[in-house]
Amino acid sequence: MKRPDAKEMKRLRQEFFNDIEEGRITLAEATRRMRKILGMNRREYAEKVLKIGFETLQAVETGKGNPTLKTLKIIGAPFGLEVGFVRKKGE
Repeated sequence: MKRPDAKEMKRLRQEFFNDIEEGRITLAEATRRMRKILGMNRREYAEKVLKIGFETLQAVETGKGNPTLKTLKIIGAPFGLEVGFVRKKGE
């Protein structure tokens, strides 16, 4: 996977953070997008950046996993994200 240039990466990050703030993104999609913003495949991102197993990341990205709080913290850390309760949009 090709890594975006600095300008594109900045644009993708801003779009990503806007989608989070507006509640337009699932955990699975957020996890995939963080990886893609960095231009990494799943194995590279899991092992080199997050230091978690490939299967764990795959389960989260496909929406089939039930990650622990520790895993969620690890996944959000590279983008400065914390785990917390958020209100669904429109409620």
